[in-house]
Parts: sequence; C-alpha cells; structure tokens
Amino acid sequence: MQYRTLGSTGFEPSILGFGAMRLPELPADVATPDGPYGRIDVAAADAMLLRAVEAGVNYVDTAYPYHGGASERWLGHALRVVAAELFGPAEDGLAQLRERLKVATKLPMWMIKSRADCERYFSEQLERLQLDSVDFYLMHGLGEGSVEQLRACDILGWAEEAVAAGRIGHLGFSFHGRHEFFPEIVDATDLWELCQIQYNYMDEEYQAGTAGLEYAAAKGLGVIVMEPLRGGRLSRRPPDSVAALWAAANARREAGGEPPWTPVEWALHWVWDHADVAFLLSGMSDMQQLEQNLTIADQAAAGTLGEDDFAVYREVRDAYLAGSPIDCTQCRYCLPCPQGVGIPEVFGMYNDSVIYGTGAPGMRVSYGWFADDKKAELCTACRECEELCPQEIGIADWMEKICDYVAEE
Repeated sequence: MQYRTLGSTGFEPSILGFGAMRLPELPADVATPDGPYGRIDVAAADAMLLRAVEAGVNYVDTAYPYHGGASERWLGHALRVVAAELFGPAEDGLAQLRERLKVATKLPMWMIKSRADCERYFSEQLERLQLDSVDFYLMHGLGEGSVEQLRACDILGWAEEAVAAGRIGHLGFSFHGRHEFFPEIVDATDLWELCQIQYNYMDEEYQAGTAGLEYAAAKGLGVIVMEPLRGGRLSRRPPDSVAALWAAANARREAGGEPPWTPVEWALHWVWDHADVAFLLSGMSDMQQLEQNLTIADQAAAGTLGEDDFAVYREVRDAYLAGSPIDCTQCRYCLPCPQGVGIPEVFGMYNDSVIYGTGAPGMRVSYGWFADDKKAELCTACRECEELCPQEIGIADWMEKICDYVAEE
C-alpha cells in the first residue's frame, strides 16, 4: 500500500480509504433481521474491513445517515471484530487497531438547529461507534448558506471545545455545493485541517472541482476525494462511443508495452495522478471490488499520466455528455424559480441516469437525497424560467416528464 500526507495533520493516509456508505447488503429475498445493522451483510462487511486493514488501508469513513443509521453501529461492532482478529479481544487490542486504523464520521448538518444539537448528535454517534473519541470529524455536506449556519448555531465553537477535550482529533468538512461557495467555507475558520470533495474526470468543473482542490491544498488543508467513480457510474458498462475511446487508448498502451486498463482503472488513476489529492474513498460493496481497488492502488502514482491520456479523458467526458437528453449547460439563468425548484440539479440527475445507464432507479437514489423544497413536483408550469433559458429548453414539460420518470416502478 502507498501512503501520502493529509495536509498538516501529521497523518499519512493510505491512498485508498474504506468508505462505509455502500456496504454489502443481504439479498432481496432475505428478510431484514432484528437488530441494529439493518440490511447490512455484517459477516461480509466485517471480512472486507479486515482484508482492507491487513492490506494497509488505514482510514475508514462513515456518517450519521449511511445505511439508515446502521453504518456507524456496524463500524462500532466491526472495529472490535477486526481488533480481536489482529491483536486480541481485549481493550488493548482495540487500542492497537485505533493506532493503525483511523475512524472518521460526520455531523449531520441538515439536522443542526442549535449548538445543543451538535452535542446531542455527536454523543449519539460515539455511542453507536462504541468510542469515546473519533480521529476525524467532518461537517457533512456544506454548501450555500453553511457559513451562516456555522456561526448562527456556534458549531465551530462547539467543535473547538470538542477538539480541545480530545473527543475529536482533527476537524474538517465535506462539500456538496456549487464552487462559488467553496472558498468562503475554506476561509471560514482556522480549525479546518481537511476537506472532502467529489472529484473524478467527469467533475473537473462540478462542485469544488479542480479549482477547489487547488485552493484547499494551497491553504494547507488535506484533500480527500469521494465519488471517484461518480457513485459507481463510471464502473458500469459504458456506451459504445465511450467503449471505443477506451479501446483505442488501451491499444496505444499495449503498443507501448503497458497493460490495458478497465474503466475503473482509468477513473481511479485519474484521481491519484493529482498530487494534491491525499487519498480517495471508495464505497466498496463486495470483496471483489475491494480486491480490485487494492490492486489498482498498488500501481498508482502522481504525475505519471501524459497529455495523450488527458486528451482521452476529455474525449470520454464529451462522449458521455453528448448522450444527455436535456441540453442544459448549468448556466443557472433560469433561477430563481418562483416555486424554488432546483432546475439545473433536477436536470443533472435526470441526464446522469440516462447517460450512465442507471435509469429511473438510479435517479431515485440521488433524488431521495435532494431537498424536498427544490424537487420537480413543485413546478407549476408558470414558464418564467423558459423566457430566461439561453438553450430554449421546454423546462416545464421536462419537469412533468421527470416527475413521471421518478415515480415509475
């Protein structure tokens, strides 16, 4: 396993982190068992974490809502299983594992209305994890309006005290907003030591993007990448136009004496090629995915891709986007919607479900996380947005189609 540095924390993370958002689940024909772990296949997930630690992975990431709240409870259990296997069942074994494997979770910001809420949820998380402290704690999903929330609820004051008390090792945030809000969040406090951003070859200019990566790194923050495969979309069988581009690129690699890469390898190597990326998190759902990622991690390096490679990534991105059914450029001229509909975001989710082949079930997942006060169902077909759209998109008609699409079974 290879290791890099995480900003100024002094921690040297493995370049592959273990994400606990997409843990293996029980088959659909198996009833949900009674107990705290929901539909997580506990035995399979335990085995995966053990294998990851044995391979040198030293960072595991979870959050309050993952698997309906069961992810943190599973991790509290799994830490003890792995510790017992590697170091013995006593508390000393757990302490040895905590030296080797760092634990990160996140404060559910959308549920925080006061400073007291911070303590309430954090205490619940520690109880779930069966720990008295976490190594890394992130403010979950910051974006527009987050700086005001941090101040109004004195969240940073609470966090500073928790750090001083040793209950939090290092403080950071994850980001899910538009790029223009990223610098102000980075600059909101000197307490930040790390941040977590969505980043892959399709998202160089989406959310924090490359500009955000470079800005945070220049400020001394360690940068963790999530969604390197765009929620698994870049690992799916690509459309023929994209497959042809990968085939041509692999033929060039083979002509130069290099082995061909799978789409997953192309995607992960793109992220690891950026020296400002401390490590990436992969939400692996089975042992095969874990083994695949471990193998690719052993081959990763920064600064080794050439201009020919980056040209291929640009061509692949263009080929994917050419399959978008709605010609939305995300210019946002359509906003604000009188009803509050997040028009560009809704269109983005729908386009993604088509170009990556996930269909309506794939959109339902992302749409389920989307704020209720921004959903397509609120559209009243006033068509004010259509008068402002440079692409002359029939926005109201598309909103009606998307509502039907998401509702289909």
